[in-house]
Amino acid sequence: MDSLQTIKQRFSIIGNNNQLNIALQKAIRVAPTDISVLVTGESGVGKEVIPKIIHSLSHRKHAKYIAVNCGAIPEGTIDSELFGHEKGSFTGAHERKIGKFEFANGGTIFLDEISTMNTAMQIKLLRVLQDKTFYRVGSTVPIKVDVRIIAATNTDIEEEVKKGTFREDLFYRFNVLRINIPPLAKRPEDIEPLAIFFLKMYSRQFQKDILGFSDEALKALKNYHWPGNVRELKNIIERSIVLTENKSITLEDLPLDISIIKKYEQNKSPNMKETKKELDSYEKDFLIKRLKEYRWNKIKTANSLGIHRNTLLYKIKKFNILKETT
Repeated sequence: MDSLQTIKQRFSIIGNNNQLNIALQKAIRVAPTDISVLVTGESGVGKEVIPKIIHSLSHRKHAKYIAVNCGAIPEGTIDSELFGHEKGSFTGAHERKIGKFEFANGGTIFLDEISTMNTAMQIKLLRVLQDKTFYRVGSTVPIKVDVRIIAATNTDIEEEVKKGTFREDLFYRFNVLRINIPPLAKRPEDIEPLAIFFLKMYSRQFQKDILGFSDEALKALKNYHWPGNVRELKNIIERSIVLTENKSITLEDLPLDISIIKKYEQNKSPNMKETKKELDSYEKDFLIKRLKEYRWNKIKTANSLGIHRNTLLYKIKKFNILKETT
């Protein structure tokens, strides 16, 4: 069995958080079996790496691995995408189509955002889990497949079951083994190594000689709450590498949401405990001040803050900032 460290190196997994390690160890142990797995965690935590690990360590590793984002497929076409259709089965079906499950026969299929499936699709998926059979759209001939199914969701799946939007029997089929990926906010010890990893990666990609982070920038990254998780950190480091003209990433190179929290920390009294409402109020006041400095020119204001104009417009709308009332 491959070691945890070997798997981390193979899949470029950065961090040593205990809960993350537990999740990875579960994936390693369950890989040789054929049981279904449910991967949970917030959007952007990196749930997609778990099914890849499981597939690569399973007896199916030489067969196909198919990943499907259920939330990105229009509701009217998901049946055809997953199970295929026969020629003439509906308007526009000019020829037979093989679905994802047939393509994945003998291998592994990963169904991301599974909670977005409607009830009819949930019933069909349950049949595949139980009987290993399905029907193409427009066909009465059952097709048998040997596929391992791994699903993922970023929602509270038990709450979906209680509301009746996700079938209880399907939930229990997947919940034989659950692997939860912790959010980045609960992995504070991993923020710095992740930031350094992305900095090196994008410095090479964009052929820029960026040496590291200023102390202020690194502290701001560590103090940020990361609602977008690892994906947000990756995107922010990429953007900062592209835009900076310095040898190191400074506080001014970081987006407003991160730098504003750092500025707030610098200005608050030592005994003051921040709340979301206080941070929003501080950010709103800061934006109004900067907008006035640039005479409400949104492009110049956005440039001065190092953010996109659309981000500034979003903030203005979010805080209901009106020129005539400020």
